[in-house]
Amino acid sequence: MEQSPKINIESKERISSYNIRVEEIEIGELKATLYKVGFGRPAQNDQIVKDVLVELEKIENSGTVKDFSDNTNARSTLSELALINGPASLPVSMVLGNYLDKRFKAVAVFDLKLGKYVVSIANDSQYSVGDLVG
Repeated sequence: MEQSPKINIESKERISSYNIRVEEIEIGELKATLYKVGFGRPAQNDQIVKDVLVELEKIENSGTVKDFSDNTNARSTLSELALINGPASLPVSMVLGNYLDKRFKAVAVFDLKLGKYVVSIANDSQYSVGDLVG
C-alpha cells in the first residue's frame, strides 16, 4: 500500500488550499493565457478565496503573465484572452473573474460538455459574452 508523503508542519512555506498554474498557449492563431486551477489542501471557501488572491498576486509579481492594464501596446501583441480550466467553487470563480477582468480583454471558462471555452467576461468588441473558443 502506497503511503502519502509526510508534510513538515514546521515548514515556513504554507501549502495553499488552491493551486493555479499559468502558461501561454495558442489556439489556432489566437494567443491566450491559460490558468489551470484546482483545489489543494482541504479548507472552507472563506480561506480558499484568500489563497486564490495570494496565488494570483504571486503569479503577477513573478512576471509570468504580462499585465495588460499598464501598457496599451501590450494589449495588441500578447495574449488578450485569459482561459480558466479546472474545478472552482462559485466564490472562487468570482475572485478569479474579478481579478482577471481587470487584466485581459476577455475571460473564458472551459465547459466540459461543449469541449470549448465560453467567454464569460468581455471588455473589448473583439469578444462577446457567449463566444466559444477552441
